[in-house]
Amino acid sequence: MADSAPASINVEVVYALPARQELIHLKLPQGATLQQAIEVSGLPQKHPEIDPAKGRFGIYSKLAKPDTVLRDRDRVEIYRPLIADPKEVRKQRAAEGKVMKKGGGTGEE
Repeated sequence: MADSAPASINVEVVYALPARQELIHLKLPQGATLQQAIEVSGLPQKHPEIDPAKGRFGIYSKLAKPDTVLRDRDRVEIYRPLIADPKEVRKQRAAEGKVMKKGGGTGEE
């Protein structure tokens, strides 16, 4: 009935690169945290740009803190930093569009 062995959970740790993704399957003790899963995965050693202290992480595409306790079958995702701020890109596009419209006349009246 009651199993004396410590319970364990199965989780995946995923890191998406531009051309491929790294997917690591882990078996961890119950009560393991997101940060522990990332460290055990070995991905920070393989990809030095991953900073476990400052990085952004999630569980099934929802942001999560490093001290979040994982559940069985969770998918831990390591997010890469954005190359450009989406708001700034939209502002630049809008500004370029306004410049083009202002100078679009033929000069004839």
